[in-house]
Amino acid sequence: QVQVVESGGGLVQAGGSLRLSCTASGRIFSINAMGYYRQAPGKQRELVATIIIRDGTPDYVDSVKGRFTISISRDNAKRTMFLQMNNLKPEDTAVYYCLAWGPDPRYEFWGQGTQVTVSS
Repeated sequence: QVQVVESGGGLVQAGGSLRLSCTASGRIFSINAMGYYRQAPGKQRELVATIIIRDGTPDYVDSVKGRFTISISRDNAKRTMFLQMNNLKPEDTAVYYCLAWGPDPRYEFWGQGTQVTVSS
């Protein structure tokens, strides 16, 4: 089993910055990628950014390119992912969920979610 714990989030004015963190521990050899989804009220869950753990290859949804940066830190016991969010916009307001997954579809682990609110 993999434990996924999120931190960060909060309230910020438009144009401001926040950093989210997500740490995966336990059977970390079973995961090969991590990412963030977000879900705004009344909207479907959206994949925001992903990163390949082995080589740090990132990918972003178009709406956050140039504003968000995803990165990964590795050690023997855990994997920690960071999402630096700059120039935040009100439309970035959502609950952000961390996800860690492996090549086996049985290995999919979600964080508890963290609220990001951007005021105009």
